[in-house]
Amino acid sequence: MNGIPISIKTERKKMRPSVKNDLFLKACRGEATSRPPIWIMRQAGRYMPEYQALRKNTTFLNLCKTPDLAASATLLPVDMLGIDVAIIFSDILVPVEAMGLELIFSEKKGPSFPSPVRTRKDVEALCTPDPLEKTGFVAQAIKESNRRIDGRIPLIGFSGSPFTLATYMVEGEISKDFSRVKKMMFQDPDTLHLLLERATKTVIDYLKMQVDAGIHAYQLFDTWAGSLNPVHYREFALPYTKKIVEALSREGVPSLLYVNGSCALLPDMIQAGTDVISVDWRVSLPMVRNIIPEGKGIQGNLDPVSLLGTSEALKKEVHRILAEMKGRKGYIFNLGHGILPETSVSMAQYLVKLVQES
Repeated sequence: MNGIPISIKTERKKMRPSVKNDLFLKACRGEATSRPPIWIMRQAGRYMPEYQALRKNTTFLNLCKTPDLAASATLLPVDMLGIDVAIIFSDILVPVEAMGLELIFSEKKGPSFPSPVRTRKDVEALCTPDPLEKTGFVAQAIKESNRRIDGRIPLIGFSGSPFTLATYMVEGEISKDFSRVKKMMFQDPDTLHLLLERATKTVIDYLKMQVDAGIHAYQLFDTWAGSLNPVHYREFALPYTKKIVEALSREGVPSLLYVNGSCALLPDMIQAGTDVISVDWRVSLPMVRNIIPEGKGIQGNLDPVSLLGTSEALKKEVHRILAEMKGRKGYIFNLGHGILPETSVSMAQYLVKLVQES
């Protein structure tokens, strides 16, 4: 029990707001459901005119840091698409900024850090932030979102996993080949491990804050761990993800893990200990069923580009995936990556309808 009284564990579970639609939570627990629950990664975003209206007079970071606005963005797909679970509107780099790195977002380049982490001295200068002091706006957004959801569906919290956060901190921006972080991995692995340890402590505290605020589950986005081969994944990504999952295991909420480009890493991802493994569109779901044991959930894996085609083509893809996962307990329908900005709201609505009427 690591010294944590049973009464505290019980109290944490009592704090979780109850929900009417619990399909997602049942699937996370590996239980049978009447149909697969569905949500969409990046389900509140640029493809929605209503989101663009929210962004019109503010910056992306300010939207993330303003609880009322963040809650409004969180609720958009709940009200417009009718999905089975909400995810708090935020960004995976929020805790990195709290560690002491200046974070800039631009419409063309996306996120960037003007002063990236390149040396041991840079790593040692990073702090382990108090989550409420530095990122309390996320907790407030969670509480406000739950108030507006009013028990209809669960709310997911999230964070980037340490390796993915480290890629941004070392590269300084989105990278195609991750050469800088891999250079550190090969030239100065001790410094990279120190960075990963500090990121891990930050993520644990950050997610515990979200649990206390009322999330029903959390997803770890180790998006760029797919750039690693299995040997390096087992050294530089998996151990830190495991530490987070183990630290949060006493909190009473399900956990999900997503890696983009995960095909070669699936057997190792299972060892992270999350309740659900989320997979991208590059991997065969029948193969995933064979690799991931019964009792552990599977999430995915529609190609986001399929929403840019015809309604008939989308229907064919959805029915194929549903057929491949038929009879599998703990299946959650989702995209294999985030929804694209070019997607029409009507196609997103049609996708949700196809799954919910299955």
